[in-house]
Amino acid sequence: MKNTKKLHVGLLFGGNSSEHDVSKRSAHNIYDAMDKNKYVVDLFLIAKNGVVLSSQASRKIFDGADENKVVANEMKKIDFSKPLANISNLNSVNDIDVFFPIIHGNLGEDGTIQGLLRLLKKPYVGSGILESAMGFDKDITKQLLTYHGIQNTKYILLTPANYKQWNYAKLSHQLGKLIFLKPANQGSSVGIHQIHNQSEFESGLKDAFKYDYKILAEQAIEGPEEIEISILGNEHPIASQLGAIKVPKQDKFYTYQNKFVDASQVHFEIPVKVSQKLTDRITKMALDAYKVLGLKGMARADFLVSSSGEPYLGEVNTLPGFTNISLYPQLWKASGISYSDLIERLIKLAYQEFDRQSKLRHDFEPLD
Repeated sequence: MKNTKKLHVGLLFGGNSSEHDVSKRSAHNIYDAMDKNKYVVDLFLIAKNGVVLSSQASRKIFDGADENKVVANEMKKIDFSKPLANISNLNSVNDIDVFFPIIHGNLGEDGTIQGLLRLLKKPYVGSGILESAMGFDKDITKQLLTYHGIQNTKYILLTPANYKQWNYAKLSHQLGKLIFLKPANQGSSVGIHQIHNQSEFESGLKDAFKYDYKILAEQAIEGPEEIEISILGNEHPIASQLGAIKVPKQDKFYTYQNKFVDASQVHFEIPVKVSQKLTDRITKMALDAYKVLGLKGMARADFLVSSSGEPYLGEVNTLPGFTNISLYPQLWKASGISYSDLIERLIKLAYQEFDRQSKLRHDFEPLD
């Protein structure tokens, strides 16, 4: 890390996914947790139309200005006839030492922003291009987990090319009477539906296809308990204590509503009281998955534990939430790492990975 009085951090947030507002809340918490004696922070909001706003405009929205009005005003200042106009406001990157992207979902977790930051030759918090893309795609994640013997739920992939071959009866014969439909590349429980019959299958699939062209029809786990674990590190990651999510009975699973809109009926048990055997098994599965996917910096792994005590890895989140109720920082706090210390560790890990990658790159020398 550079030996300067203050490190200049570029905090990237927003994005054009359904998790835009969640990202804004995460950015506020990260900003507040940063030690201003150590860091100077520039804000860059990616608007819902995919345009990177100037630091000044981003600050206005960050401080509570009407986003639609600020964005409309910013659009008038950008010459869209020029190439790369939508990211032209990143011209100040020469002054930024390290980026902290906290863009949940599309653009942030799928490798897109990581590719841009790689081109800019800047360190950034979190996993790389391929690793982010693999972790974001539930289908690819589950294929890799299965190949490496990490237990996860059985599923059938539905696409525009094959979905007409399937109906509820065929799916339930292979997956059971209760089925979950999930967009492969989506987060925060958006587009997820519980399916009990053909009518729900048709309506749920129609909605899920609004978010992705790959839909997982996934096996439901009997009497599941949702357990989370946070991972931190690069080549030698560490795991937090386990936490459990207790959702209202009427919701039946952890919805977008009770994640980010009204969590008053949700109970978090941190740390959760489970057997040491189950704790060790989940911890090993999470660390193994982290390494299999090649993740860096951070991730939260979500598990379902059946009524018989069997853990199934549901998914990994490579840029987990940092809102007031987000489990990633809460689990680390319960494990002895404060919010500000967590941010500092993530930035140090970004530099370590950048230095490691830099040693692997060299100019191409053509053969004689």
